[in-house]
Amino acid sequence: MHALPATPRNRLAAETSPYLLQHAANPVDWQPWSAPALDRARREDKPILLSIGYSACHWCHVMAHESFEHEPTAALMNELFVNIKVDREERPDIDRIYQIAQQLLTQRGGGWPLTMFLSPDDQMPFFGGTYFPREARYGMPSFGDLLRRVAGYFRDNRAAIREQNGRLAAVFADLLPAAPAAGTALGPEPLARARAALEGDFDATFGGFSGAPKFPHAGFIERLLRHWAASQREATPDLKALYMASLTLTRMAEGGLYDHVAGGFARYSVDAWWMIPHFEKMLYDNGPLLALYAEAAIATGDPLFRAAADGTANWVLAEMQAPSGGFYSSIDADSEGEEGKFYVWDREAVRALLSTDQYAALARRFGLDREPNFEGRHWHLHVFVPLADVAAAAGSSVELTAAHIGTALARLAAARAARVRPGRDDKILTSWNGLMIRGLAVAARTLGRVELAEAATRAVDFLRRELWHDGRLYATHKDGRSHLAAYLDDYVFLGEALLELLATRWRSADLEFAVELAEAALAHFEDREAGGFWFSADDAEALITRSKSFADEALPSGNGAAARLFTRLGYLLGEPRYLAAAERTLLAAWSAIDRHPPAHGALLDALEERLQPTEIVILRGPAATVDAWHRDLACLYAPRRLLLAVPDSAVALPPALASKAATAAGVAYVCSGSACEAPITELPALVRRLRDGIGAA
Repeated sequence: MHALPATPRNRLAAETSPYLLQHAANPVDWQPWSAPALDRARREDKPILLSIGYSACHWCHVMAHESFEHEPTAALMNELFVNIKVDREERPDIDRIYQIAQQLLTQRGGGWPLTMFLSPDDQMPFFGGTYFPREARYGMPSFGDLLRRVAGYFRDNRAAIREQNGRLAAVFADLLPAAPAAGTALGPEPLARARAALEGDFDATFGGFSGAPKFPHAGFIERLLRHWAASQREATPDLKALYMASLTLTRMAEGGLYDHVAGGFARYSVDAWWMIPHFEKMLYDNGPLLALYAEAAIATGDPLFRAAADGTANWVLAEMQAPSGGFYSSIDADSEGEEGKFYVWDREAVRALLSTDQYAALARRFGLDREPNFEGRHWHLHVFVPLADVAAAAGSSVELTAAHIGTALARLAAARAARVRPGRDDKILTSWNGLMIRGLAVAARTLGRVELAEAATRAVDFLRRELWHDGRLYATHKDGRSHLAAYLDDYVFLGEALLELLATRWRSADLEFAVELAEAALAHFEDREAGGFWFSADDAEALITRSKSFADEALPSGNGAAARLFTRLGYLLGEPRYLAAAERTLLAAWSAIDRHPPAHGALLDALEERLQPTEIVILRGPAATVDAWHRDLACLYAPRRLLLAVPDSAVALPPALASKAATAAGVAYVCSGSACEAPITELPALVRRLRDGIGAA
């Protein structure tokens, strides 16, 4: 846990962000992004040094230790600049804008820490970069030298800076998506092209879709699974799509990206083999991966996928859920000043913890019988040998070998618990909680784990109690304080999570909440002229531009999530306004989707459900009956299906649901989009319909 420094020296001490609090004792005169800080820059006519990072960022820590804790460097920063520190997880609106600006100015990729220099009068950036070392190295000047040169350039070249700022403002305006051309029509072509592009990028040996560094890309894998599911009724099902998804999921779950001791996935692999991760664990990765592995488990029956989903869920409940119900943001990569120190092992220390048979099985399975794979002197667990081969080499059964390894991992977990833990960013972000609530809801339903639905429900109740006020959301909560106006992602990720939780267990209040979120998103985020949704609300702080993007990034696209949410809610409630908003979003994004389909996975999911309408199955009757039917049906993989068990005791149902009356023996209503079939009154007939009927994939 990150605590307030004992000797705060700047204005960050009053903030709630653990990342900002980490810098409250710096000799730098940091200020949070605020009107007083911006006014001071204008008043003193000093350029702004904007530093953006986050709590679990390794290189943010490096730059802080090298420069921000260094008295001479801090003095130079204080003399020449107004210094503003931003947590990119609390202010993704600011981060998104200045990441784009950095790439435009430098023609290089972005990242964190982000270091930008802004004009004081309009906050337009005139120079920037990412990490800068205190001493000259890596082909970069020393940070102190850079500070002097930037300040001198600002002093001597004001006219040139104003001209550059004008050009940059024009570029920002050009980057905003134009309204769709008249006559634009939605079609299925991008779905097939995305599938082909993913095959072209596929690593057939290790899985994944790139070289090093290699990211999980849950959206890519989900797209392949959905494509395979949609092909099930064709003459030749697309087994290659299933293979690509399955191999990637297998390599990730067996690799060092997955924490074999305590569960959960790290941010990415630094190599192409999924062996050594960047050790930070992010809530926003693990929510989608939990849902993905749970769905892959029922789609394929692979016990490895079930184990990865179970392990990830166990880790989330053990380490990431606050007593109040919300979920924390991340676990740091570093402990005791070293990346990965908490996670890696000394071979002889492991041997001392285990019996001879336990060590032999663990060592062969996870590579401790090989050369060190981390920094030439430590071991990070990575599956090298199949369990059956480990058992055969030992002349033992698979069951006994698995038991030895299970006991060994439990002993490693106990030993690791005694180490100095990495820092945990314990702020609670609405959008990331939405992703985790969705993941838990899917896992609860598909894996039959009621406690996961209970944990998701506690999080929903916390968010509604603490971050929903007067019809609007807040983005972040910590230490009893909710603040910062929420963004598009907060509304639509939480809305989608509520639908998934309703598909796991029914509460009428959750549907009401989902509708309230949808209405707020329409009122405050929709671009009524060009279609789609802005990232920030209509009454949010005015920045140098108002962003609207369609591509997936580290998080799914907010516009994609909005299109999916409004499509499903529109069909469920018979609400044309919602369906129209989803269609306007797809049309607004069409040129971007058409240029690069794989980058728009969330929008492709929405497109698929627009072209082949969502199948909605409403179960009505006594709670015991509809719950039993629901359990039998939840084990069928059908990504375009929304299955809801609405007991006869449910109250305050909207008209579209109330019209589907309950019966004493139980009844099912199957609808494809807005067209509903005759009610089905027997479970075997319903199973046959959903297994064999059109639209179930």
